[in-house]
Amino acid sequence: MTSARGTSPGPAGPPVPPVLSPDQRVTAVMRRAVATGLLGDDRPVAGFLDTDGIRASVASLDAAFAHVPDVLHTFAVKATSLVPVLRLLARLGMGCEVAGPGELRIALDAGVAPQRIVFDSPAKTRPELGEALALGVAVNADSLDELRRIDELRPADSASVLGLRVNPQVGGGSIGAMSTATATSKFGVALRDPGARDRVVRAFAERPWLTRLHAHVGSQGCPLELIAEGVAQTYLLAEEINRTLGTRQVTSLDIGGGLPVNFDDEETRPAFSDYTGALLAAVPGLFDGRYALVTEFGRSLLAKNGFIGARVEYTKEAGGRRIAVTHAGAQTATRTVLMPDAWPLRVGAYDADGNPRTGTPVRQDIAGPCCFAGDVVAHDRELPELVEGDHVVLHDTGAYYFSTHWAYNSLPRPAVYGFTAERADSVRLVTVRDAQTLDEIAAESGLAHADALVCPADPEGD
Repeated sequence: MTSARGTSPGPAGPPVPPVLSPDQRVTAVMRRAVATGLLGDDRPVAGFLDTDGIRASVASLDAAFAHVPDVLHTFAVKATSLVPVLRLLARLGMGCEVAGPGELRIALDAGVAPQRIVFDSPAKTRPELGEALALGVAVNADSLDELRRIDELRPADSASVLGLRVNPQVGGGSIGAMSTATATSKFGVALRDPGARDRVVRAFAERPWLTRLHAHVGSQGCPLELIAEGVAQTYLLAEEINRTLGTRQVTSLDIGGGLPVNFDDEETRPAFSDYTGALLAAVPGLFDGRYALVTEFGRSLLAKNGFIGARVEYTKEAGGRRIAVTHAGAQTATRTVLMPDAWPLRVGAYDADGNPRTGTPVRQDIAGPCCFAGDVVAHDRELPELVEGDHVVLHDTGAYYFSTHWAYNSLPRPAVYGFTAERADSVRLVTVRDAQTLDEIAAESGLAHADALVCPADPEGD
């Protein structure tokens, strides 16, 4: 796709068109999607990803860490597990952080080199560990027991960088489910538990090939100071291990990701530079080059570079409340529906042609298609009055909303499109993921084994 930033004209050339604002870009894409049938009666919901926005986010991450001598930025695949996205990020210099065999597979399919992949999971199986170690993928063990498995499985010539995840137990943020450094978190070795720190130091002493420490404090709802404190505790542990062993055995720190996202308006805050500033204040020695760094950002790179567009199928009144029933509900915005206070989304109102709807704001519920009463993505929201055939936009949904589809009511996964929008009349759309077909839903539901329960196998094997 061509760049949406434009190029500098020659002396006699026309002026460079201004870059569209975020709202203008969304409008341009909605108009194009409706005009080309990507949103309509038979395609009532779709996701859209801003290619140039993704490039700009990666550039801001690189700039924030530009003064760090050795850093590998990996993308948390769970945030947007789409092969074309991973391939774009790889072309921009990023690696991948994976948390299971499926994510490892698609990272490899996207062309990410094994040495630029980090495997994190609290429940790695022996076959999964064996494959990662054979490929040379970096592995962060989540427990001391997992280290013992690696003892058994690690080939002598393995190229994998091996680390241990620790839980600095610095506390949680405002969303408990997103906080991974609490006293009882399921992740990592809890450093403040009695005897745990000594056990970690001993684990490194017994394994010269163990060269990395990993920590991740949490993501949405965690303030920068809390994240930085977790990194500081991990840094101090690395210093202690190396001092105790009398050698620089720990040579790299995986400091996780977790930069929270502003879902209240268009502004990107905090910035990656705010994060590095907080790190520098908390851990002055982190960027001096003695430790190579790995990061694992996901939501903060993609969230603001995507949106969901959905058709309004019906409107109604209930108890004095106006309700717009759309095709974007719990199946695409699961966290928002189930935890609306923790995961609120901005909603835009658009007409049947994809233009912003105008008119006096009316309080409305924006409901989804799922067959349970709580399937509402926005409650009592002031928006221009929506009517059948209009559209809604769920902003800031480029991360997680396209990769954590809930198959409630066997609703199909929507198509996802990438776009550039140099001007309002020059939108380009490409398919990132096809919409799931009914045949694919039937196949996933066990169609090939339709008679398995009505014609069970003979218990005697005849």
